[in-house]
Amino acid sequence: MDEQALLGLNPNADADFRQRALAYFEQLKISQDAWQVCAEALAQSIYSDDHIKFFCFQVLEHQVKFKYSELTEVQQQLIRETLITWLQAQMLNPQPEKTFIRNKAAQVFALLFVTEYLTKWPKFFFDILSVVDLNPRGVDMYLRILMAVDAELVDRDVVHTSEEARRNTLLKDTMREQCIPSLVESWYQILQNYQYNNSELTCQCLEVVGAYVSWIDLSLIANERFINMLLGHMSVEVLREEACDCLFEIVNKGMDPIDKTKLVESLCQVLQSAGLFSIDQEDDVDFLARFSKLVNGMGQALIASWTKLIKNGDMKSAQDTLQAIEAKVALMLQLLIHEDDDISSNIIGFCYDYLHILKQLSALSDQQKANVEAIMLAVMKKLTYDEEYNFENEGEDEAMFVEYRKQLKLLLDRLAQVSPELLLASVRRVFNTTLQNWQTTRFMEVEVAIRLLYMLAEALPVSHGAHFSGDVTKATALQDMMRTLVTSGVSAYQHTSVTLEFFETVVRYEKFFAVEPQHIPTVLMAFLDHRGLRHTSPKVRSRTAYLFSRFVKSLNKQMNPFIEDVLNRIQDLMELSPPENGYQALLSSDDQLFIYETAGVLIVNSEYSAERKQVLMRNLLTPLMEKFKVLLEKLMMAQDEDRQMALADCLNHAVGFASRTSKAFSNKQTVKQCGCSEVYLDCLQTFLPALSCPLQKEVLRSGVRTFLHRMIICLEEEVLPFIPSASEHMLKDCEAKDLQEFIPLINQITAKFKTQVSPFLQQMFMPLLHAIFEVLLLPAEENDQSAALEKQMLRRSYFAFLQTVTGSGMSEVIANQGAENVERVLFTVIQGAVDYPDPIAQKTCFIILSKLVELWGGKDGPVGFADFVYKHIVPACFLAPLKQTFDLADAQTVLALSECAVTLKTIHLKRGPECIQYLQQDYLPSLQVAPEIIQEFCQALQQPDAKVFKNYLKVFFQRAKP
Repeated sequence: MDEQALLGLNPNADADFRQRALAYFEQLKISQDAWQVCAEALAQSIYSDDHIKFFCFQVLEHQVKFKYSELTEVQQQLIRETLITWLQAQMLNPQPEKTFIRNKAAQVFALLFVTEYLTKWPKFFFDILSVVDLNPRGVDMYLRILMAVDAELVDRDVVHTSEEARRNTLLKDTMREQCIPSLVESWYQILQNYQYNNSELTCQCLEVVGAYVSWIDLSLIANERFINMLLGHMSVEVLREEACDCLFEIVNKGMDPIDKTKLVESLCQVLQSAGLFSIDQEDDVDFLARFSKLVNGMGQALIASWTKLIKNGDMKSAQDTLQAIEAKVALMLQLLIHEDDDISSNIIGFCYDYLHILKQLSALSDQQKANVEAIMLAVMKKLTYDEEYNFENEGEDEAMFVEYRKQLKLLLDRLAQVSPELLLASVRRVFNTTLQNWQTTRFMEVEVAIRLLYMLAEALPVSHGAHFSGDVTKATALQDMMRTLVTSGVSAYQHTSVTLEFFETVVRYEKFFAVEPQHIPTVLMAFLDHRGLRHTSPKVRSRTAYLFSRFVKSLNKQMNPFIEDVLNRIQDLMELSPPENGYQALLSSDDQLFIYETAGVLIVNSEYSAERKQVLMRNLLTPLMEKFKVLLEKLMMAQDEDRQMALADCLNHAVGFASRTSKAFSNKQTVKQCGCSEVYLDCLQTFLPALSCPLQKEVLRSGVRTFLHRMIICLEEEVLPFIPSASEHMLKDCEAKDLQEFIPLINQITAKFKTQVSPFLQQMFMPLLHAIFEVLLLPAEENDQSAALEKQMLRRSYFAFLQTVTGSGMSEVIANQGAENVERVLFTVIQGAVDYPDPIAQKTCFIILSKLVELWGGKDGPVGFADFVYKHIVPACFLAPLKQTFDLADAQTVLALSECAVTLKTIHLKRGPECIQYLQQDYLPSLQVAPEIIQEFCQALQQPDAKVFKNYLKVFFQRAKP
């Protein structure tokens, strides 16, 4: 072996050595006999370096996985012998191998098992057992090999081909027949031998039993001697977590419902008599988390049995099973309420399913009602934040609690389905008690009280948030709680979680303010002062900006008396903060977008006259325009790149804010009615000069482009005079991404104004195409994935543009470009349909082709187009689907084929019998298609129902492909 290259295997080696080692590994993988050198090194223990041993196993693994069939019988025998020799050596070595080497060796054994067990090595496990006997190091390897085999055969995370899945089923069936009983016996011997003196091996063996129990005969494990041993392990501290998991797998195994109930019940009796149900005496939370998972498994298994028995009509057994379920509820509640969230989280599934049973019962017993109430109280308690929760810097623990809260929310929703009255009454009691004394109550209790009110909105479903009408009891209760929330003064509580929960709830129940509008000023003040948009916490300010915009939008009818006051109070929050003044704005630019949108909504939806609205809108937008002009001048003169970027960002924000105010308008009509067209045209004239700025083009163009998109909706044809010069600037020195984002703008204009913009499109058609082709023809490095993706996206945009032009009835835009250019465009579409393995683009290309055939394919079409149809479009319809890359199992590709069928149908429609004749006599014979298939194809094409031909075409190409 290349000793120099092997030095690079050490993780501490320098980059050059590591590179050389990688190259050497690739070289050995290709080499015919390198694996033999590695096999010899392993069998004779030539190397002591762990990384080299691992490397040798990797080379062997590659040989077995990818090139095993190329080896002779003798060579295959050599690999088997090498592994057995290596295994024998493990028991004699003074030191055990490192874990990562043992795991890799086990993987190679497992790969060899999968390849050879059914044919050349049926005694695989017996050979290994005869070598390892009960030697602890040998047993360790044996158990690792068993886990690796299980991973190869049943690991759910590995995606297997249907061929591999069939092979794995056959392997499992053969193992069940030939060796599983002996393997189970070996596990029993290992457990018996090592349970008191080698906890590591015992736990490994329990893991193996747990893994295999899902696919072997359960009676081999669920019998007295095994279960008694496992239960014995439940009281040994170092074994009980693994024993718990093993019992969980046994309980989880699918079986007859009556047998399952018996199995679970017998397990429970023994666990209970061993004192394991006394949760309060146990302080090992890791064990309790596993135990909770086991109880959850038992509970869910019993519920699954109950469901099957009800379905089968066996009411007597179902009743017995329900009693068994009820008997576990007290234990379930103890685990649910446990202060450790992992323990609580593991039992939620059982709890959820138990409530589902109660929901199906016609009437609840007193005990069941008490259980529901107990679950409800547990959920309310567990929803509460603990002291350690870090609100300012949320990490992994906080994220886990947020996830856990989501699980509890599902329980709360299920409780509402079982007993909505009880839930409402419980929440009301907790809410009122807490809010009466909020000043002296801890933040987490105040937060959870408001949170529960918030959660009721989803738990008690109504259509369109109409919580305050309909059912009088419910409406009254919610209305009382909302009134308490907004009048209690709790919005002033000095904790971010309470503040945020207050605003979230106010917005969730915005319909309350339609019923009691007198509270709107109170809530508006909370939004606008130090409790909301001016809070000390940026997190609260940011979220409040969004919620404020939602609140105002939802109550626009009730906002009229407060508009001017609100606009005055938010004025300073809308300051555009230029980079040089060092002033730290209260809101980020993203948050300011919501404030601008809110201001726009307030003005537009007000009851003011058009003149007043125009004045207010001007007051809003003029400062932005003035700042924009000043900043643009500064950018033109800026030398330093960081400063240029900061200025460009600020300019972009100004454009974005102006864009956002226009969201209050739905169309040109509303802009006109408010008298605001002029102010937006002024904005347009202010912002467009940024397109000719040579610095920071990407940022500036992106902002102006977005503004143009909005103005096309708001100002319609009034924008048209600005489009030609804007387009000209945007096409200068542009890159793939620029073009890709510019094309949708042109598509929007084309689709909206159609023939109105025909002269403009004819004029800019070729400049746009030249810009696109120039970028597409740029050479790119072979492995540059992002450049390839950018080109693919640009190609799609280009075809989408042609589709918009042809689909908007403006084929003259293409036709008037001169014969040579028309031909070039048509060839790019043919190329897109056939040559690029991108089904999305191919589909678009076929749509364009069928549209052009429809427009130009008749007798009066452009000269030479009929020729083009037969020479290029018809062949494209066959060449594209015949390509290996055209995958008929892929949904997008099937859509492309469907458009290909439409193209052929359109050709037949426009050219009639001449098309059939061409296919029968010229084209299909040239593809060596059999005469009877040609006949069949032409008949399908002539069917009036297009669907028949689409289905036929798919079958035609499936048959045609090798």
